[in-house]
Amino acid sequence: MPHIEVSLSKRRLYLYEGNTLIKSYLIGIGKILTRTPVGNYVIINKVTYPYSRPGGQLTAYGTLWMGLSRRGYGIHGTNRPSSIGKMVSKGCIRMYNKDVEDLGKRVGIGTSVIIRN
Repeated sequence: MPHIEVSLSKRRLYLYEGNTLIKSYLIGIGKILTRTPVGNYVIINKVTYPYSRPGGQLTAYGTLWMGLSRRGYGIHGTNRPSSIGKMVSKGCIRMYNKDVEDLGKRVGIGTSVIIRN
């Protein structure tokens, strides 16, 4: 079963199958006042959003939300791609929409997520 490791200092999300690195993604993380929480979690839900919302706007969560077992936190896309690689979120892990969609196809509910500094 795949698992996810997040390096906050490198601003990278790594997808592993066993000990083999499958893919690495650039991410946005929490601001200083709303840091992304370090710890061990699991993906508890997945919600997809259409590309176009009423008025042609993308949701703040981009095209996919994957909720973590820590309430209120998740891995998601964004309607602000320029925020990727920066400390900008309220603690969630932001990804480019194409990347979160790719990750979402590779992982399911119950996937382990380890967040480290």
